[in-house]
Amino acid sequence: MILENVVSDVRVHSAALWDVELRDGRAQSIRPSETSQTPPQLLLPPLCHPHVHLDKAYILTCNNRASPQHPDYSDLCPASGSFSEALTNTSRAKERYTPEDLYLRGSQLLATSYVQGVTSMRAFVELDHVTGTLPLTIAIRLKQEFAHLLELQICAFAQDPVFSTAHGDANRAVIEDALAEFPGSIGALGTTPYVETSRGASLSNIQWAITTALKHRLHLDFHLDYNLEPPSSPPSQRPLTYSVIDLLKEHSWAQVADNSKTIVLGHCTQISMLDNAERQLLAEAIITSKLPIHFVGLPTSDIYMMGRPAANSQSSHYRPRGTIHVPSLIRELGLSACLGINNVGNAFTPFGTGDPLQMASWAVGIYQTGTVRDAELLYECVSSRARRAIGLDAGTQCGPIRKGQRLRGMLLLRNQHAVVLPGTRGQSSMTISPRQRLSLRDVVWDPPEMSLRSVLG
Repeated sequence: MILENVVSDVRVHSAALWDVELRDGRAQSIRPSETSQTPPQLLLPPLCHPHVHLDKAYILTCNNRASPQHPDYSDLCPASGSFSEALTNTSRAKERYTPEDLYLRGSQLLATSYVQGVTSMRAFVELDHVTGTLPLTIAIRLKQEFAHLLELQICAFAQDPVFSTAHGDANRAVIEDALAEFPGSIGALGTTPYVETSRGASLSNIQWAITTALKHRLHLDFHLDYNLEPPSSPPSQRPLTYSVIDLLKEHSWAQVADNSKTIVLGHCTQISMLDNAERQLLAEAIITSKLPIHFVGLPTSDIYMMGRPAANSQSSHYRPRGTIHVPSLIRELGLSACLGINNVGNAFTPFGTGDPLQMASWAVGIYQTGTVRDAELLYECVSSRARRAIGLDAGTQCGPIRKGQRLRGMLLLRNQHAVVLPGTRGQSSMTISPRQRLSLRDVVWDPPEMSLRSVLG
């Protein structure tokens, strides 16, 4: 197989074009391009979902005809769009789950992700007294059936309380039983400490998650501090992120955990409310602890949920972005961070396609990061940095193509030959020469449609 007119280094806007001969997935030979017929093509590292909810995908957009196998969710569309409404409506949706429904929506998410260029992901499945282990068993089936296309890491996830409310003990028991029953299928344990009814219960949630992850040799993933309340000075009022760090140190995670296991902190929107000095102290505490902590910004969900004015607000047009500034965490504070889509087509994020590359493009505006160097960092945040966050190797990096380099699994982006439009009177058609994407900045600033993307086999 020969790839013609391949951009030799996607980081360089005027890079030379090469013809690359592939053999057994590697660059067998590289030579200057000899044809101008094929539009330029780019080879990039594949995309990664570090945080996506498999069982909740497309609840609002599946548009299935109601049947015993495929429930109707149309009555669960947002009315207020609030977080509490999303939790309530999702709880109602879970009561309707069927094996067929979970499999169809899950397979649709995986298929769409692969076509977008995703080859790895951490997929959350909720386990509780309502769902039992049904979402997990379907996820295991999907993991097996899609194994030749992408690496699916399953996260057993407690969205609901596990130390408070009438069902806390039952929810916790479901997860503990699942970890014992499916030891080789679950890669991570995730919880949501802030949904507990007291700070004491939230701390118990964190403590349990740490000890359980250590016991079962799992990655750890917390949904944390999903609010924009100004942090208070008393320790009891500080963001739970501080408590996670303290408890991880108490349990000597850095010394006793498997070196390959990471700790992901998702959302953490309250961190954006810290002043610069406090944020710097937090970063120093994480770095000196040597804990393998990665922040995952989830801007599409965060911006939809956070920063909503109160009903009686006199400043209803003041709506802060309400999401952690991932580029600043990396560059200014020296922390590990990346970007995830979180949800797609449900009450938490009813809009979008779940495309990581489109999210990287939106991040240019969300984070006000419009330089070429910014574009390169944002692409890393949906590829190599995202992979590292979930404990995978960083994979192939952007750079010059080398003879012998493994190219199988990389994302190939093509350019259009021409745009053909209906012609004027006496003219059957008119042909327009399309703009060409020639470097990484073009890809982030103007993501190609999915029909121009493919993963090299």
